[in-house]
Amino acid sequence: MSRQPIPDTKDWTKVLDSVCEECGQDVRALNPTQIARLIRDSVGRFESALQREDTAVRPAPQVWSPLEYCAHVSDMYSVMNHRLTLITTQDSPTFANWDQDEAAIENKYAAMTPNVVAENLRDSADDFVRALEALEDSQIPRRGYRSNGAIFTSATLAQYAWHDAVHHLYDLGI
Repeated sequence: MSRQPIPDTKDWTKVLDSVCEECGQDVRALNPTQIARLIRDSVGRFESALQREDTAVRPAPQVWSPLEYCAHVSDMYSVMNHRLTLITTQDSPTFANWDQDEAAIENKYAAMTPNVVAENLRDSADDFVRALEALEDSQIPRRGYRSNGAIFTSATLAQYAWHDAVHHLYDLGI
């Protein structure tokens, strides 16, 4: 494969305090139950991107293909589910760093098949949705910390994850 996409170095936690300037999404008022429903409803939209003839084609050498975006979202749901588990089972955990660009290379997103990505996405979305739906009121304000010091509650972690997914739907034009 040609050059890798340009690493994303933006601080996306800003979407927890304002409307996303790029995709226009405002996740601030969404609660975990609403987000669980949105995630469940979005899986088919991602699957439609995986059915495109050009799903493995990058629109530009340094922009992910639809296949790579969907593989990323699948991995992101798994990472967020793990982080949610840490928040709900440990006191003030610090999350291991997750470099999405490194993950794309290590997990060979570009070489995956659409069927495998679709299955992984369905499974990781379902696992995360079930974890969000199982949250008890007392678990919503619990906190966890990203390795750079960013603070997340169960609710803001869900908002952050949903923004990541919906932003990529925007990137995919669906």
